[in-house]
Amino acid sequence: MRKLTMFYDGLCPLCQAEITFLSGRNEAGLLQFVDIHSDRYSPDGLGISCQQALDSMYAQYDDGELINGVDVFVAAYQRSRLPTLAWLFSRPLLQPILKVAYRFFAKYRHTISSIFGPAALWLVNKKG
Repeated sequence: MRKLTMFYDGLCPLCQAEITFLSGRNEAGLLQFVDIHSDRYSPDGLGISCQQALDSMYAQYDDGELINGVDVFVAAYQRSRLPTLAWLFSRPLLQPILKVAYRFFAKYRHTISSIFGPAALWLVNKKG
């Protein structure tokens, strides 16, 4: 399985919770994580502006292939020993619903995170 680098919004508590959760399941070392607000993020090298990365989750396989949106979660869940979630997120009948839901979440993630983010971070840190 190819390694995958996920580019995430480190200022979003729910995004941080998801990355913390996935990090804890990354025993095979197939996932890497880069906060788009850090010096490690290179918009020019990646070809994805910071605004594009804020508008949709992006990830890059170690061979350079880029993916975004719901496809990132399918790939991440496959690499994190979460086959049921990977299967669910990859179902063709659910894809349209998941894509609309993800676009909504991406647009309003800071508002949503202000409500649910602290509890989500507490949960994933408590289990760690």
